[in-house]
Amino acid sequence: MKEIKIETTLYIYQDLDALPKDIILLMQKAFEARKNAYAPYSNFNVGAALLLDNGEIITGNNQENASYPSGLCAERTAIYYAGSQYPKAKIVQMAISAGSKNNQTTKPIPPCGACRQAIAEYEIKQDANIEIYFMGETGKVAKSNSLANLLPLVFDKSVL
Repeated sequence: MKEIKIETTLYIYQDLDALPKDIILLMQKAFEARKNAYAPYSNFNVGAALLLDNGEIITGNNQENASYPSGLCAERTAIYYAGSQYPKAKIVQMAISAGSKNNQTTKPIPPCGACRQAIAEYEIKQDANIEIYFMGETGKVAKSNSLANLLPLVFDKSVL
């Protein structure tokens, strides 16, 4: 038997104001997107903003459906829109903000597993890391230099 140790490195900023100015702007776009989320079933609104290498900023928010869970998360809404409208552009950075209508979220809230898999697909496709910043409504902000930090044993096309 051989032991394999997997480590994850995240960087934690005390609050939004501690971020670089360009990331603050990207996170503010995620906040705006979060406000427009359609989440009547979970009461959990999420907004995502992507910076593409062509300078475009794409936003998305979660969209729920009475046929729960056939809705779509904010991260995938933004990624799939970017992929359909800007197929040659690379995603450079992603900002995510999540908030609950039931209680205030103050801890960094990372992407769900399905979103991690979708982000992995684009990171592999573009052969370049995507910086991911995530937070609740307020409080600390976490940064991952790549999706591999959040999903180290990725399932990708190499196993198909």
